[in-house]
Amino acid sequence: MTDNLFKKKEFTVQFLKKTFRKISDSLLLKNLKFKILKEISRAREQEHVFLILSAIFLGVLGAYGAIGFRFSIHFTEEMFNYSHPAQIFSFQIPTWFLRMFMPAAGGLLTGILIYKLSPEVMGSGIPEVIESVARKGGIIRMRVLITKALAAAITIGSGGSAGREGPIVHIGAAIGSSIGQIFKVSVKNLRTFVACGTSAGIAATFNAPIAGALFAIEVVIGDMRASSMSPVVISSVVATVISRYFLGDFPAFEVPPFVILNSKELVLYAVVGVLAALIAVSFIKVLYFTNSIFLKINLPLWLKPALGGLSVGLIAIFVPEIMGVGYETINSTLAQHASAATGLAAGLFLLMLIPLKLFATSLTLGSGGSGGVFAPSLFMGAVLGGAFGKFVNFLFPLWTAPSSAYALVGMGAVVSATTHAPITAILIIFELTNNYQIIPPLMLACVIGVLLASYIKEDSIYTEKLSKKGIHLKKGRDVNLLRSIKVSSVMDEKVQLVQSGLPVSKLFPVLLNGKSPNAVVVDRDNRYLGTVELSDVRESLPHSDELAAFVVALDVADTTTPFVTPDNTLDIVMRLLGRSKRGELPVVLNKDDLTVIGAVTRSSLIDAYNDRLSKEDLAESFKSHANFAMDGEPVEILQGIFISQIETPNHFTGKKLKELNLRKKYNIEIVLVLRELGDEGENSEIFPSADTILNEGDKILLMGNQRDIKKLL
Repeated sequence: MTDNLFKKKEFTVQFLKKTFRKISDSLLLKNLKFKILKEISRAREQEHVFLILSAIFLGVLGAYGAIGFRFSIHFTEEMFNYSHPAQIFSFQIPTWFLRMFMPAAGGLLTGILIYKLSPEVMGSGIPEVIESVARKGGIIRMRVLITKALAAAITIGSGGSAGREGPIVHIGAAIGSSIGQIFKVSVKNLRTFVACGTSAGIAATFNAPIAGALFAIEVVIGDMRASSMSPVVISSVVATVISRYFLGDFPAFEVPPFVILNSKELVLYAVVGVLAALIAVSFIKVLYFTNSIFLKINLPLWLKPALGGLSVGLIAIFVPEIMGVGYETINSTLAQHASAATGLAAGLFLLMLIPLKLFATSLTLGSGGSGGVFAPSLFMGAVLGGAFGKFVNFLFPLWTAPSSAYALVGMGAVVSATTHAPITAILIIFELTNNYQIIPPLMLACVIGVLLASYIKEDSIYTEKLSKKGIHLKKGRDVNLLRSIKVSSVMDEKVQLVQSGLPVSKLFPVLLNGKSPNAVVVDRDNRYLGTVELSDVRESLPHSDELAAFVVALDVADTTTPFVTPDNTLDIVMRLLGRSKRGELPVVLNKDDLTVIGAVTRSSLIDAYNDRLSKEDLAESFKSHANFAMDGEPVEILQGIFISQIETPNHFTGKKLKELNLRKKYNIEIVLVLRELGDEGENSEIFPSADTILNEGDKILLMGNQRDIKKLL
């Protein structure tokens, strides 16, 4: 009887699958889907309205994502039978045995989850979001939503030392990216969607709408002039409203009143800023050093987070306060609880927590665990300020504020120095206190902290990870985009050459009347010897007649000007131009043959960079429109101009575009070639040239009128 039931069930499933396939393949459903997509496309023509409505929607989803993640952490804490200490110096976590092995068990589960499903959810996730916005047009895989939430909840809930803000940012960004990809928005709007999801997550976490919006703009987008500010603010406000409805209108921490008893305290707050910078730089260095050590350990990747968790557990046997997010310890420090120690003894204990939390977080995240660095920064800032406050209270009891005031400023200063985001740090603490008196000391400590930290170490805790991968960002753009452009594609072959023996009297007219005030000095075989500019011969002008027989071009040339080869990339040119202070660099055949074949100028480098940025944005726009096409159906992007995405036909495979000559034969243009890379299904965008060869499996974007495109199809 069981076998019959199983067979009937299997038959029913197969029947439903076939029926669904037939329905989905029907022309009616295809037409309906096409009409729906077209209506969405038409609605998006009113871009401002579309962005505002999307921002509200993303604010709702981001808030629910943040709230759901917080509940998932509580669930895993109960699953691991783990409860945070109610206050500092109190040991309410179960036995030492559980304190030691819970983080290891959580690390093992996290490692398996990350290794099998989504390696990019290791760590805080914020560097990955920044990279996505700067280099990938805001694209984040949809699976990140689930895997990040699970991995981070297990890491934190089992007692791993990490924050929940980084994962919430990653989850919010993934929500924004996923919705943007479903709506098939342009790359510009997709970046805005990611920022909206990010701001919603931060705002819901801290009950701080302004800080949430500024974090997205300052850290994720990296440009305070961003035109996407309005939707980002709307998402942040909506998320805050929803968070307050479910969690109450309470700040993330129990903040005591803030007072300044004496203006002399500003000097002490400046010292807090200096100490915060030193802690922040130490945190960044130790975290990534720990990560490099774990990368060298000869163990399976999925096992390394368990080893990191076990190391955290060994510390937690003696100091359980370093486990988890650490909000309870922060609240205790702000409330100045010291049931087991008072005065200087309490200050010494708080001081001891700084290196222990720093090492515990580095072990958790450096080994491959999933969690954020924001809360650990707040933790270290709070205990730094609390300890410092207790010491100055002891030294200057009559004119110093309570230690809680220094703890608040310390929180902002360490976050500012660690993330290099002072505006966000200032606004978070201000929104927590809602007290204008805190602004002067807070701004002083945060600015000193970030200036000193960035002086000692250029990268923040987020961009350090990207720099180690060779990605250097400036104002939200990847400056290493220049690495993809070779000198050969931008050099000017009509370079101005002068022979080394040319008299100065004849050199001046060449530089003055030639096409450029620069020239390359060469020998008789046109081999490079140096460069000369108009300014180099200016001093010799009054005596050019007398010196004509003695002074030649080589005498006034700069022989230290570096040269480049056609295979060099423009990032090398950019660095060399900066060092040499010259307007152009000569291009030689190769390092062994110094025959000059051209020159590359500063203006051509800038033009090439801007051109590549424009092409990338244009390509993303093309792809956005082409995603609405079904089975190669052309989609109108301008009046009378259509675009279509198709698989490369078999008779195109292996041929160069100049052989196909599509412009002449079909009156259409290939504007982009999409080539799949690796097993992840990610596409590489190739800007086609006459020598581009089409491979099997390539997708090509065609542009032309509808009739001509359909002829090719």
